[in-house]
Amino acid sequence: MTVTAAYLVRGGLEDAYQEYDWVPESSRHARGLSVYTALRSLGREGVAELVERCCSLARQMAERLAAGPGVSVLNDVVLNQVLVRFATPGDDGPRADERTRAVISAVQGDGTCWVGGTTWHGQAAMRVSVSNWSTTEADIDRSAEAILRCAASEGVPV
Repeated sequence: MTVTAAYLVRGGLEDAYQEYDWVPESSRHARGLSVYTALRSLGREGVAELVERCCSLARQMAERLAAGPGVSVLNDVVLNQVLVRFATPGDDGPRADERTRAVISAVQGDGTCWVGGTTWHGQAAMRVSVSNWSTTEADIDRSAEAILRCAASEGVPV
């Protein structure tokens, strides 16, 4: 019953027991209640608008990040997810994996926004998920600037 995904970071061997290894889902809260309240308060059209807005903001994020030096957007941004890789010119191998992980760590430490790491086709990637109802275009711009600033910082390997 173990839940696995590249973006789910597990603890070390000493943390081998995970609660969700013993239940059929990874959390026990009433998910249906959240869906019900969203539909009840926003209606079908409101939920559709919310989803479309998050997808549009994800495309905005991808465009902003793709303009940065050494930044590659790995996926076609058709939903609310953006996968990003940070490589040095001429090296998209293990050094790019190291650089991408370092940028992720720097962004998480910066605190402007939160991004996660994942593996995409065997390569390290940053995973940006736009899913909050209150996210604005200004939030995307501020977050993209923070990500690019962290990628350019001296603490990130080149």
